[in-house]
Amino acid sequence: MANQLQIIDENAMAELGGQLAKVVVPGTIIYLEGDLGAGKTTLVRGFLRSLGHIGAVKSPTFTVVEPYSLDHNKFCYYNELEDVVKLNSDDQSLNSSNVDLNVDSNSSEQKIYHFDLYRLEDPEELEFMGIRDYLDGQAIAFIEWPEKGYGVLPKADFIIKITHQKQGRKVELLPYSEYGTVMVSKLTSNRLD
Repeated sequence: MANQLQIIDENAMAELGGQLAKVVVPGTIIYLEGDLGAGKTTLVRGFLRSLGHIGAVKSPTFTVVEPYSLDHNKFCYYNELEDVVKLNSDDQSLNSSNVDLNVDSNSSEQKIYHFDLYRLEDPEELEFMGIRDYLDGQAIAFIEWPEKGYGVLPKADFIIKITHQKQGRKVELLPYSEYGTVMVSKLTSNRLD
């Protein structure tokens, strides 16, 4: 199931990132797809700024990854949210009682990694940089150009596909896991509120 949004400008893209911050959970992997200049980094910037990050947020095109640490208490967790979002998949309901968020509640900070794999020559380079340490099930990861890491990257919870249009951008939210389906549903319902 794809959900499409129309984004009119850079401010709206940053706002979408801020709304994403309200629904994402630790351990989430988000692939960002789109041409150069589509707004992928702007979305991540909006995400981080909405959670209190005041420093620069730049594209990690040359560094491959930019790490961020934010106050863990600013994130919401689905076991604390209302149990309104329920999904029926193969006659099983997904709710907070059967979703393990793998959150270390003793930690005071949340790690967020913004990857840009545009310059990656071989997916195996990710193994050499220690990708498994970054994607430890606790951190939130935004991964631009994920196709460059095919075979090494774990599956995304959802993909945000950004397409240039004559005016603005078309954004498709494509869930690929139970978490992703819940988050996309919550995100699109937040946009309609």
